[in-house]
Amino acid sequence: MGMTMSQKILAAHAGLAEVKAGQLIEANLDLVLGNDITSPVAIKEMKKMDRKTVFDKEKIALVMDHFIPNKDIKSAENCKCCRDFACSHEISNYFDVGEMGIEHALLPEKGLVVAGDAVIGADSHTCTYGALGAFSTGVGSTDMAAGMVTGKAWFKVPSAIKFELVGKPSKWVSGKDVILHIIGMIGVDGALYRSMEFTGEGIKNLTMDDRFTICNMAIEAGGKNGIFPVDEAAKEYMREHSKREFTVYEADEDAEYDETYVIDLSELKPTVSFPHLPSNTRTIDKVGDVKIHQAVIGSCTNGRIDDMRIAAEILKGRKVAKGVRCIVIPATQAIYLQCIREGLLEIFIEAGAVVSTPTCGPCLGGYMGILAEGERCISTTNRNFVGRMGHVNSEVYLASPAVAAASAVTGKISCPCELD
Repeated sequence: MGMTMSQKILAAHAGLAEVKAGQLIEANLDLVLGNDITSPVAIKEMKKMDRKTVFDKEKIALVMDHFIPNKDIKSAENCKCCRDFACSHEISNYFDVGEMGIEHALLPEKGLVVAGDAVIGADSHTCTYGALGAFSTGVGSTDMAAGMVTGKAWFKVPSAIKFELVGKPSKWVSGKDVILHIIGMIGVDGALYRSMEFTGEGIKNLTMDDRFTICNMAIEAGGKNGIFPVDEAAKEYMREHSKREFTVYEADEDAEYDETYVIDLSELKPTVSFPHLPSNTRTIDKVGDVKIHQAVIGSCTNGRIDDMRIAAEILKGRKVAKGVRCIVIPATQAIYLQCIREGLLEIFIEAGAVVSTPTCGPCLGGYMGILAEGERCISTTNRNFVGRMGHVNSEVYLASPAVAAASAVTGKISCPCELD
């Protein structure tokens, strides 16, 4: 029996000719990632180990993004811990204020991940890098500590689900709508510890930003990872952003999949995830009258330049509704600068939105947009659990940048087509 893309990458990194689903392996790592919340725990654990330094200072990435710039004393202490560690171990890829971005947008942009890599990160949305044809997955801080010291990680080889994408999405349908549709279809545990492998001729109609968004939310379906084939668009992205050589792995024709789903992109509609699970989805025509108090456009899911452009297209010449707070967060400094060059920030501010420096901020209820009791937020983030963005009696609705921007203008969850 043949192997899937993920299985081939894991086999190569384990030094094995082949692997099978369920097999336990130890694989070499190309990158170990941590942020300002998870890294201090890993650093503390690493200090308990016999080996006193990292396996490769070029293959560790520490990104200060969750509470940066520091929101309080605790967050300042966490960052100081990471900063001191990076300095003492001469970590090359340490990103702090002025250089940082939201980690899962920043690392591909910096060229630190390429096709064929095996990556772990102490953040559940590390699965984002599958858009480039890498095997990447989230781990706990203890596994991060072990990875920093040894350059290896243990895996149970995942089985896989194939999602065959066909057709071309309509104007206001993006990668966010694709993944929300899938999560709504299979549930938050529908891909539990399985690889979500995307194939099909419809992929050519998805931008790289769409693909990053789709892989980013694989974990919201329980997936171990999400992964796309390496086509010319992916190669062009890597050539533009990275100087590293990459390896293209393709699934065997006789690769075994637990299930196969065919998704016709042309039939999808803008989709909204209602509280309090990402799987609680409705298409925009079935949303009803849901008034909002806040709109957040950003995060590791939807803070890339395509997302900023779509939001600006909708907000241009319009005003954020009275009583609605619209918060726009470009995901990296480079994206922020591009927004300035293209005049997007002027559009956002003239519309009545506020623009933040890159940060995870409100996504995890950190800062820059905490909700009070009874408030509703339409957000381009990835989770809408109880209390995710503030008070336990607040509500988060997940949607694309297009829907979030249109909703900010109307004051209720709306399709951009309603503004035409």
